[in-house]
Amino acid sequence: MKVLIKGAGDLATGIGCRLKRCGFDLVMTDIAVPTTVRRTVAFSRAVYEGQAKVEDITGVLCHNLEEIDEAIARDQVAVVVDEECKIREAWKPDVVVDAIIAKTNLGTRITDADVVVGVGPGFTAGLDCHVVVETKRGHNLGRCIWEGSAFPNTGVPGMIGGYDKERIIRATADGTFKGQVMIGDLVEKGDLVGYSGDAPIYALVGGVVRGLLQDGVTVTKGMKSGDVDPRGNAQNCYTISDKATSIGGGVLEGILSMKKKGAAEKREK
Repeated sequence: MKVLIKGAGDLATGIGCRLKRCGFDLVMTDIAVPTTVRRTVAFSRAVYEGQAKVEDITGVLCHNLEEIDEAIARDQVAVVVDEECKIREAWKPDVVVDAIIAKTNLGTRITDADVVVGVGPGFTAGLDCHVVVETKRGHNLGRCIWEGSAFPNTGVPGMIGGYDKERIIRATADGTFKGQVMIGDLVEKGDLVGYSGDAPIYALVGGVVRGLLQDGVTVTKGMKSGDVDPRGNAQNCYTISDKATSIGGGVLEGILSMKKKGAAEKREK
């Protein structure tokens, strides 16, 4: 089964790895300058590095259908720079998963494939997708929603280690981002972690730097540029998160449930 995942950030990558291990062929799309902060566990890194290994799976940058077919034949994930997702018409996937996590639908339609999955808020099951998967931390994380929508975006990050807003590294001015620490580094509250233009950015809480933009990204004041994990376990920086794993399980359930439903309808005919 061919699956096209829109987005190649850390949550999309968690979904992709779960599907890849289950035998699906994958193409993932992203923008020309990705803004993923948890880039050590994101296939979006392949856009500017050529390839990206996440746990036991490798994603490679592809430029055309031939390169996509070659990557899939090597049991790799094909990553394509394609903001408008034009590859869908040429590759003709069986499943489309919108995992851009834009908190709004940027153009996905229920007619885009036999199975269309919307990840997070901004989608309505039965209207613009067949199933929505909840992304909000808590009791319903990863749950398939067959009627209605996911929990609305609150604008407040999930609680980790007793902190929510404080753990996010945000640009303090418009400009070009430049990091002063690396993912995996331990920092204290008040440490310099980067610059947005000439404006310094300081950590608001101590812990391990779990995510950080690559140098050279254009940022605006208040834009998420990294995050600090107060739990301080550096190993977590290099493995797919509990949240991404749970969401990936929900997407897998949604796809297989739709496949089972389709098979049952064929038998009835």
